[in-house]
Amino acid sequence: MSQNRVYIYDTTLRDGAQTSGVDFGPVDKDVIARELDRLGVDYIEGGWPGANPTDDSFFNNLPELSHARIAAFGMTRRAGRSADNDPGLGALLTTSARVVCMVGKAWDYQVDVALGIAREENLKMISDSVAHAVKRMDEVMLDAEHFFDGYKANPEYAMACVNAALAGGARWVVLCDTNGGTLPFEIEEIVAKVCKTVPGEKLGIHCHDDTGNAVANSLAAVRAGVRMVQGTINGLGERCGNANLISIIPSLMLKMGFVTGIGTGGLKHLRALSSMLDERLNRAPDRHRPYVGDAAFAHKGGLHVSAVEKDPRCYEHVDPASVGNIRHVLVSDQAGRSNLLVRFREIGIDVAPDDKRLGALLETVKANEMQGYAYDGAEASFELLARRALGDIPEYFHCASFRVLNERRWNERGEVVSLSEATVKLAVRGGQDMAVAEGNGPVNALDAALRKVLLPLYPTLKDLRLVDYKVRILTPGDATAAVTRVMIESTDGKGRMWSTVGVSANVIDASYNALRDSIVYKLFHDGVTAAGA
Repeated sequence: MSQNRVYIYDTTLRDGAQTSGVDFGPVDKDVIARELDRLGVDYIEGGWPGANPTDDSFFNNLPELSHARIAAFGMTRRAGRSADNDPGLGALLTTSARVVCMVGKAWDYQVDVALGIAREENLKMISDSVAHAVKRMDEVMLDAEHFFDGYKANPEYAMACVNAALAGGARWVVLCDTNGGTLPFEIEEIVAKVCKTVPGEKLGIHCHDDTGNAVANSLAAVRAGVRMVQGTINGLGERCGNANLISIIPSLMLKMGFVTGIGTGGLKHLRALSSMLDERLNRAPDRHRPYVGDAAFAHKGGLHVSAVEKDPRCYEHVDPASVGNIRHVLVSDQAGRSNLLVRFREIGIDVAPDDKRLGALLETVKANEMQGYAYDGAEASFELLARRALGDIPEYFHCASFRVLNERRWNERGEVVSLSEATVKLAVRGGQDMAVAEGNGPVNALDAALRKVLLPLYPTLKDLRLVDYKVRILTPGDATAAVTRVMIESTDGKGRMWSTVGVSANVIDASYNALRDSIVYKLFHDGVTAAGA
């Protein structure tokens, strides 16, 4: 193993799911895992088998990945049980994942008080469980919980826990700052001492952000010798969160000269990944997030802009493009034009930088974003907007009008019955077709009515499915008259997924706009020509 190689272990799907207000569904987990694999991380912790139906669903249908390895998380055997007779440990070892990470106590206080067992028994639980798992898995690692608190209180016992895992055959022992209370100078000092007896290529670091130092602590640990870093995308996690891999990865590679499995191509995907996760969680992105935020490379008019134009290094610590970001000169539209050209390259549109149509498109994008459109998380809608400006999109149909009725009543048993009915009038083939359909909610009814007209003309829409629907209130001060943004995620059931967006003060109108884009995107990428063309 190269001494310069650092392995990246992402815990977004488990630790990140413990964030207040975050609730991943099976589709979320699948999509996020695929994007992490695309980034190039080495390990993806998928969750805790047997802990909940969502995690069970994920492990029963693991996505096919090209680089990353899925890890299952769980505990060592319980006290008083053998490793081969512990149901929890058994569940951990029976999934399709070939990597497992087990948590074990490394603080004598926790062993005495939380577990209430003999310290020697805790060491046996660690070594027995690891040795049992090693026989069945490709890789086994131990999360040494509360390691730094344990080391400060009783370094001999904390190290005994580490050595018990290594004796059992663990590939990695991860030193955990579980309470997030250790400071960078302490991390570096303690890790350096550990590395005098344990090779750094067998050690990892897992930091929480309770003092705001999780990123700094992780980098300090690498500097002191560890060669695996655990963290989450955007720093998700319980309490104050986990170490943010979006900051750690470029710092390791661009600042410290370490090699990861990500590479320069993966680095350029960082901003897109960060934005994608925020959109999936229906959260407003942090504009000031290091490396990837909208304001990370934003410059206002005056001395700074003049200096940046002469030499970007004056106020930019790295090239924005290296992490998928772009410089924003807030008094010029040139940054916006560059941004469009970058996006065009990403979706395969070849446009000359001096194409006169870019100016009009740029103004449209700016106007739409002022209304509340967010194209970072709706790549399909952006592509359609761009292709329409360039004249590439056929006119598959035109909605002359639609109407949605909602009924809420009580039946004879006193139960609430809710029903939606949609009527659409579509201009197709030079004429006009009308359809009426009922659905479980207004969007479902609208979708069903559109399909009644379009499926006979475009059979390829048969496998189009809507898999996610999110609404964000953009003007909460307007109460029930607020402008809303609707994000719809769709799939064709063949591994292709795309997101579309609609904005309106009327949530049904916003939903239609996003739904229409989803249908048109599907037809265009299936190579369909307009009916009657």
